[in-house]
Amino acid sequence: MSLEFLFTTFIVVASPGTGAIYTIATGLARGSKASLLAAFACTLGIIPHLLAAMLGLAALLHTSALLYDAVKYAGVAYLLYMAWQTLKADGALKVEGTPTARSALRVLADGIALNILNPKLTIFFVAFLPQFTSRDAANPLAEMLGLSGVFMGMTFVVFALYGLFAAAMRDHVITRPAIMAWLRRSFAAAFVALGAKLAVSER
Repeated sequence: MSLEFLFTTFIVVASPGTGAIYTIATGLARGSKASLLAAFACTLGIIPHLLAAMLGLAALLHTSALLYDAVKYAGVAYLLYMAWQTLKADGALKVEGTPTARSALRVLADGIALNILNPKLTIFFVAFLPQFTSRDAANPLAEMLGLSGVFMGMTFVVFALYGLFAAAMRDHVITRPAIMAWLRRSFAAAFVALGAKLAVSER
C-alpha cells in the first residue's frame, strides 16, 4: 500500500460531501453518540458500491444511461427529501438530549441510504482503486478488498472526527434559536446543492 494511495484517499474522504455534511448535522443536533452512528452508517453505505464494482455491476451502471439516471435521480430525490427534513423543526436537525432507539435507527437508515443512492461512488471504485492495484498481483480481488477496507476505515475515522467536533460545539448553538435556524437553512441548502450537482453530473 503506497503513501500516494493513503494521501489520495484522505483527500477524497475529507472533501466535504453528502456523508460529511450529514454526520456534522447529526452531531450538532443529536450529540456525539449519534454522530458516530452517522459516520458508521455512511461507511456501511459504501459496501454495496464495493460489491457492485467487484461483481461488474458498475460497468453496467456506467454503460446503461437509463439505469444510471434511475439511480442518480433517486439519489437526487433523497437529497431533496433530506433538505426538507433538515428545514423542519422536528426533522433531521431536531435537537435531542438523548436520542431514542427510533431516532438512532433513523440516523442509521438515512446515512446508509444517502451513500447507497450515489451512483458516482460505484464508478469511483471502478476508476480509483484499480490505479493502485498491482498488475502482477496473485489475487487482485483480495488486494482490492484490502484497499477498500482502508478506504472505509479512513471514511469512518474522518467522518467521526467531523461529527465529534460538531457535537462538541453543540452546547454553544442549541441554546441560540437564531443560530439553529441559520444552521437548518445552511444544511438544507447544502443538500440541495449536492442534489443539483448530482443531477447535472455525467457518467
